[in-house]
Amino acid sequence: MKKNVIIIGAAGRDFHNFNTYFRGNTAYNVVAFTAAQIPDIDGRKYPKELAGEELYPEGIPILAEAELPRLIKDLNVDDCVFAYSDVPYPRVMNVSSIVNAAGANFILLGPKDTMIKSTKPVIAVGAVRTGCGKSQTSRRIIELLMSHGLKVVAARHPMPYGDLNAQKVQRFATIEDLAKHKCTIEEMEEYEPHVVRGNVIYAGVDYEAILRAAENDPDGCDVVLWDGGNNDFPFFKPDLTITVVDPHRPGHEVNYYPGEVTARLADVIVINKMDSAAPEAIQIVRDNIERINPNAIVVDAASPLTVHNPELIKGKRVLVVEDGPTLTHGEMKLGAGTVAAKKFGAKELVDPRPFVVGKIAETFRIYPNIGTLMPAMGYGAEQVKDLETSINNTDCDAVVIATPIDLNRIIKINKPTVKVDYELQEIGSPNLADVVFDFVVKHDLKKGGCGCGCH
Repeated sequence: MKKNVIIIGAAGRDFHNFNTYFRGNTAYNVVAFTAAQIPDIDGRKYPKELAGEELYPEGIPILAEAELPRLIKDLNVDDCVFAYSDVPYPRVMNVSSIVNAAGANFILLGPKDTMIKSTKPVIAVGAVRTGCGKSQTSRRIIELLMSHGLKVVAARHPMPYGDLNAQKVQRFATIEDLAKHKCTIEEMEEYEPHVVRGNVIYAGVDYEAILRAAENDPDGCDVVLWDGGNNDFPFFKPDLTITVVDPHRPGHEVNYYPGEVTARLADVIVINKMDSAAPEAIQIVRDNIERINPNAIVVDAASPLTVHNPELIKGKRVLVVEDGPTLTHGEMKLGAGTVAAKKFGAKELVDPRPFVVGKIAETFRIYPNIGTLMPAMGYGAEQVKDLETSINNTDCDAVVIATPIDLNRIIKINKPTVKVDYELQEIGSPNLADVVFDFVVKHDLKKGGCGCGCH
C-alpha cells in the first residue's frame, strides 16, 4: 500500500524534498503541500509538469498549514514531512505534536536523501539564521575565486512564488533578467548584487535541472557556489561548507532548525558583525561553536558600513527600512540601517506603525515584535504598492534604506533617502582568502590571478 504524505513547507525546501525523494517514488502518494511564512502561496497547485504527470496527472494542491489536522484525517495521511527553515525548536516540535495528535508520523529528511551531486566542485555558503550576512559572504567567496581566474556560477536557495512552470529553471545575468522573470523585492535583493558584479546566478524550482544548467552555463563554469537561504542546509553536495553566525543573536546557532545543522556541517564558520556586537555575545557564540563543531575553522569578520549622504541623518527624524525577512521570521532587532542611523546622529528613529497600510500593516500584525523598523516586504505587486504608501505616509525627515538593493529603483519615495551598503571584512587570520586558496589547490583549479581578491 502506498503511504499518503503531506509536505509542510513554504515554497522552497518542500518542493526540493518532493523532487529529490518523492517524485517518481511509487511507494508514496503526496496528497498535498501546506504553506506557511510566505503570503498568498496557498490555494495554488504544484503543477503536473513538475510533479510527474504519470503519478500526479492533476498536480498537487498547496493548502494552508492552519488546516493540517483536518487534512491529515480527511486525506488519510500517514507521514508529514516538515520542510521549511529558520524556525525555533519549540515551533518544530509544536508542529510535530499537531501531526502526531492527528495520527500521522512526523519526518525530517536529511542531506543523504536530498543533496544532489555536481560534476563541478561546490562551495556552499549558509547561515544559522536569516540576516547573518550570508549573501555578503557569498559575494566575498566569489570575488576570491574570480581572483584565481575561475568562472563561478551561483545557485540560490529557491523563492518561487509565481508561475512554477515558468520558474523551473531561472538564469539571471543582467538587471533586465530580474524584470523578465517578474522578481519580487525579496528575489531582487538576492540576485541583483550578483549580476551587477558580473556573476551569473540560477534559481527556480527543479534543482537537478538548475544544477545541470549551471554546470553547463554558456559563459563557463569552474565552480558552483550554493548561496543558501534562510538557515537551510545545501541542496547540492558541497566540497566545502561555510556557515555564517551572528553574535547579535547569540545562542540562536543552537536553538533554530535547521540552523544548527548548518553549523554542525560547516568546515568553516564565519562570526560576522563583530564590529557592532557585544564582547560577551561573541564569546557565547564561540563557546557554542567549540561545543558543537570543534574542528571547524573559525573566521572572525566585520560588516563595515558605507553610508551615502550621511548629512541627511544627523539631527533628523529618520525612518529605517531593513531587509524584510530578516525582521520578520529572522527576528532581527538591529540591522545595518539602525547602526548607521545611530552612528551618524539621528535625532529619532520614527515608528512606522501608525502609518502603515494594507499588507504591510498585516505584516506587523503577524510579526508584532518588528518594532520601530520598516520591513522591505514585496512578495507581490500589491505588497510593493503598500510598502511605497506606508513609507510615504510616515512622518519623518529622511528614509534610511539598508536593503541589499536600492528601493528607489522599485518604488517612488517622497522624502530624501540615504542608502546603506555593507560588505564582509575578515579580521586577522585565518581568513577566507586562505580558505579559498586551499580549496583551489585541493581541486587543482589554479588558472591565474594573484588570489588575493583584489580584482
